[in-house]
Amino acid sequence: MMRTVAFYTLGCKLNFSETSTIARQFKERGYRKVNFSETPDIFIINTCSVTENADKKCRKIVREARQISPDAYIAIIGCYAQLKPNEIIEIQGVDAVLGASEKFQLLDLLDDFVRPETPKVLACDIDQATTFTNAFSYGDRTRTFLKVQDGCNYNCSFCTIPLARGKSRSNELENVLKTAREIAKTEVKEVVLTGVNTGDYGIIDGRRKYRFLDLVQELDKIEGIDRFRISSIEPNLLSDELIDFVAHSERFVPHFHLPLQSGSDEILAKMLRRYRRDLYTDRVTKIKSVMPFACIGVDVIVGFPSESEQNFLDTYHFLNELPISYLHVFTYSERENTKALDISEIVPRKIRSERSKMLRQLSEKKRRYFYQENIGRTDTVLFEKRNKENQIEGFTRNYVRVILEYNNLLINKLQKVELNKINGKGLMESTKVPS
Repeated sequence: MMRTVAFYTLGCKLNFSETSTIARQFKERGYRKVNFSETPDIFIINTCSVTENADKKCRKIVREARQISPDAYIAIIGCYAQLKPNEIIEIQGVDAVLGASEKFQLLDLLDDFVRPETPKVLACDIDQATTFTNAFSYGDRTRTFLKVQDGCNYNCSFCTIPLARGKSRSNELENVLKTAREIAKTEVKEVVLTGVNTGDYGIIDGRRKYRFLDLVQELDKIEGIDRFRISSIEPNLLSDELIDFVAHSERFVPHFHLPLQSGSDEILAKMLRRYRRDLYTDRVTKIKSVMPFACIGVDVIVGFPSESEQNFLDTYHFLNELPISYLHVFTYSERENTKALDISEIVPRKIRSERSKMLRQLSEKKRRYFYQENIGRTDTVLFEKRNKENQIEGFTRNYVRVILEYNNLLINKLQKVELNKINGKGLMESTKVPS
């Protein structure tokens, strides 16, 4: 009988692209992928370590896996595995931990997945993680996450990602285009470009060979993919030239996710971010000047060490006044080996939680206002799935979540609709526009 393997992915789109690639490696070797609950022979858990909750989640998933399949082999990969392999190996039930360089070789490194008497740690120093491994997600008919870049050279004071993934490095341009052409032959309609610092695409063997704009311009020429979406891009890497190109592109959609982290210049300096408020405002203003209905998402961190009430209010009012569309709010958590630990003024957890709640409420307000601005417009929706109310859901080019009366023939189809009104759940009701 074919041995079975199940996967569990924590964290970002990049992790999902890598898990999907490793799953295909298993299939090529004759393994059968099953759901987590189907008592598999092998569990592969791909971890995140952006917040302390991700670490706790990993422990919880290991316990659940061992309950589901007591004799299964459990291997842990991902950022948490690279950062704290010796901590993970102490978790009861773990058989192996693989670091950033080793995770794509696990089929060759783990001795046919025979449970060892002593758990294995296979994780080199992060400075040795210098190769780029191509990855993309596959299995969702609608969209795929395509990894184009890995690692980061920025070393922000709150972030462990450079310690978990190494220095910035990218796939060769022709390799990305080759993968995109392969994806174009499938049913996938949308490709999301992912990376640790996606806008830094183009560093090969430690030297800059391409610009991110070069990649965008070449991908835009590929037939067979209806939409490209940029997952996230640092504001200092978002050039006028790139914004103008997206504004006139048929394939790149008007949706930008711009990490801010703080609206206080004082806190941005302590975070070691490479921009200040004025640059961020300029980027948002530029986007809206050429794409008035563009969706702009924002990452923001609350409770960073020394963040005063005034610093937080500066952030709140700054975001409130900007024409942004939604927020991803992160509550600061202390991470080992980060420079932020050197700042002695700690924000109490209760205050962090209160500030997080305020910004999440602001996010809902911003999202609703953005949706209201879109009422009456006609746009193209990529429909994905049926919801519990027997409606079909999908997203416009500018990331408005739309519902329509269910029609099975619309799944994974692009349909022009008129955006009518926002329902009680915050979704945009629509009607089809005759073709």
